[in-house]
Amino acid sequence: MLKLTRSVRFSLIALSLLTGTVGCANLTVPPAKVTTQAYNWRNVEIVGGGYVPGIIFNQSEKDLIYARTDIGGAYRWDKASGRWIQLLNWVGADNWGLSGVDSLATDPVDPNRVYLAVGTYTNDWDPNNGAILRSSDRGDTWQKTDLPFKMGGNMPGRGMGERLSIDPNKNSILYLGARSGNGLWRSTDYGVTWSKVDSFPVTGDYIPEPGNPYSGDKIGVVWITFDKSSSTAGNATKTLYVGVADKAHPLYQSKDGGATWQEVPGQPTGFLPHHGELDSEGNLYITYSDGAGPYDGEKGDVWKLNTRTGEWTNINPFPATVTDKNWGYGGLALDRQKPGTLMVAALNAWWPDTILFRSTDYGKTWTRIWDWGNYPERTFRYNMDSSGAPWLNFGATVPKDPEPMVKVGWMVDDLEIDPFDSNRMMYGTGATVFGSTNLTEWDKGNKIDLKVMAQGIEETAVLDLISPPKGANLYSALGDIAGFKHDDLTKVPQKMIANPLPGSNTSLDYAEKNPDLMVRVGNGGAFFAYSADGGETWTNGKTTPAGTNGGGNLALSAEGKTVLWSPGGAKVSYSTNNGDTWTASAGLPEGSATVVSDRENDQRFYAFSKGELYVSIDGGKTFTIPEAQNLPHGLGTRKDESVYIQTVPGQEKDLWIAAGKRGLFHSTDGGASFKKLDLVDTANVIGFGKAAPGKDDMAIYITGAVDGKQGFYRSDDGGQTWVHINDAQHQFGSTNSAITGDPRVYGRVYIGTNGYGIVYGDIK
Repeated sequence: MLKLTRSVRFSLIALSLLTGTVGCANLTVPPAKVTTQAYNWRNVEIVGGGYVPGIIFNQSEKDLIYARTDIGGAYRWDKASGRWIQLLNWVGADNWGLSGVDSLATDPVDPNRVYLAVGTYTNDWDPNNGAILRSSDRGDTWQKTDLPFKMGGNMPGRGMGERLSIDPNKNSILYLGARSGNGLWRSTDYGVTWSKVDSFPVTGDYIPEPGNPYSGDKIGVVWITFDKSSSTAGNATKTLYVGVADKAHPLYQSKDGGATWQEVPGQPTGFLPHHGELDSEGNLYITYSDGAGPYDGEKGDVWKLNTRTGEWTNINPFPATVTDKNWGYGGLALDRQKPGTLMVAALNAWWPDTILFRSTDYGKTWTRIWDWGNYPERTFRYNMDSSGAPWLNFGATVPKDPEPMVKVGWMVDDLEIDPFDSNRMMYGTGATVFGSTNLTEWDKGNKIDLKVMAQGIEETAVLDLISPPKGANLYSALGDIAGFKHDDLTKVPQKMIANPLPGSNTSLDYAEKNPDLMVRVGNGGAFFAYSADGGETWTNGKTTPAGTNGGGNLALSAEGKTVLWSPGGAKVSYSTNNGDTWTASAGLPEGSATVVSDRENDQRFYAFSKGELYVSIDGGKTFTIPEAQNLPHGLGTRKDESVYIQTVPGQEKDLWIAAGKRGLFHSTDGGASFKKLDLVDTANVIGFGKAAPGKDDMAIYITGAVDGKQGFYRSDDGGQTWVHINDAQHQFGSTNSAITGDPRVYGRVYIGTNGYGIVYGDIK
């Protein structure tokens, strides 16, 4: 509806009086430039895909369980559906760092309250400080308190904790262990305001790799444990224990409600305390490692402190002095129904598999979830059911003894037993959540059943997406777990596209006129693979361009005769024989470039490098800059800028450039000239899908800002008008890596996120 100003309305009334017309019936109202349309947003089903460093059971209400991820938000378990519910889909592009959850606390007094300590990086990769998110409705809605420092949901030591803890006697009191030398903090008003605990004597000075831009920061204060028995309901708990990332002084206590602090006498030193849990009999159990995790750590211990006598006991199930031991300890779980029963996890026993240990006698003796037999044979105390995410075999078809096809896990820095059910156990890994519902069978000498318990968690980092005009609707390239071919968006694929490229896949493409032909590149193992059957099977290219050290990005020509590749560490090169040989393209500057193919002309390619667009009309052999090119000078060369280029299926020379905060540019002459679209303030990525009914132009999709408002947008008329298609509750953090429409379903768009998985939207 056209909005008229007061002065315009007066003018129209005067005009009607002079001409004898009545009202505005004869006026033609132009269409609005920006409208809105309701969409249904869902995740493409993968199940898991990223690191889950924390699982938190509420101690007073059964089945109230939360999980935190390092880059992909937080989840609440829904018993009715047997799935996890994402709580931070509302986090948007401007505050994407809130997606990294460094700690989570669920209130044992008022179970409706839940708190998150959020912020993804402590270095300048995240421009914003951390925050405390607080909810009084179990995470359905949130309020935010900004912190004067950063948190590190994706930093080293993210599995240690929990850093955020609630006083079980007086739940208005919370403590937070900070990073980066910021010490211990406290709130006395349910997390609304915070102040530093000046009496706390240390800040946690351990640094994994001094000088490293990522791991060169102080890990800090890592966990707070309350002795509930030291006070009564309604009064602040008097005795607290705090774990600190300091190998010489790792454990402190207060016996006066945090007014004064002392090192705990007789404590072990030389390791970092990952988790500390106090049982109902006054035993404080602590897992230690010589690294902060989740990747490092080669030695460690498990200790028990009788807090009533002050006696320390080393209960390490596999002592650090054993020469062939190569791990520290992370995950720690106490059975709240059975004092003396506990479990610990080897944090980094990478080969042949991680190890879970269990004791029913306060740590005097232990059994393992697997043991060695006659090498390479092993004996097992578990049955593995990975059907919930069958791709967890990472492409393996037969076990490579002694490694299993599906591992118990890795990076297990959190392990929990349900406080209301001794049979239920969960733990997070680098790719999923595993668990058991018959845990006590272990104690009877029987096997427990391990199965995937990550349903609803979608935590992939998406690097590229394509939706061809035939075959499966969606193909993906993902960080860490290769990617998938989705024939059904609502079902977990049986396998990842891991053969022959496991690890992170960085780019993929198909031939527009022959969609059965596909190519992809990745960072792990071999770097290039091609398919002639729509991605069902893949074959390695025989070679890579000289100097290649990473996947980079690639483009396949319209008919599939030529592939152009801009790999990490090497020159842009082309191949006409599926990667058997590569030849460096001429005319491009040294370094990486963003490359795409013309979707209609098999000989045309485009490359964007160092602020300039280059065009090839000879199949990628040579590139030149069009003489009349009118793009802004230095486009994409600033630190905060990005450039994403894409071409339109079925249209020769139809080229679009999404240039971040510089906006959106369109060329219909193969890059010779460009027009900037007036309404688009920010364009992160651009993709195309089926045209609207009665329209010739393919639907255009972008993430960014149009007419001053952030969001996801669709245009059905070549960018003249735009439709805002998402809302405040569906923003999904960072969405600047990949987007594509579906050429077979009008209105459908697939969007890549950094930690919220692949999301797709359909018109309601």
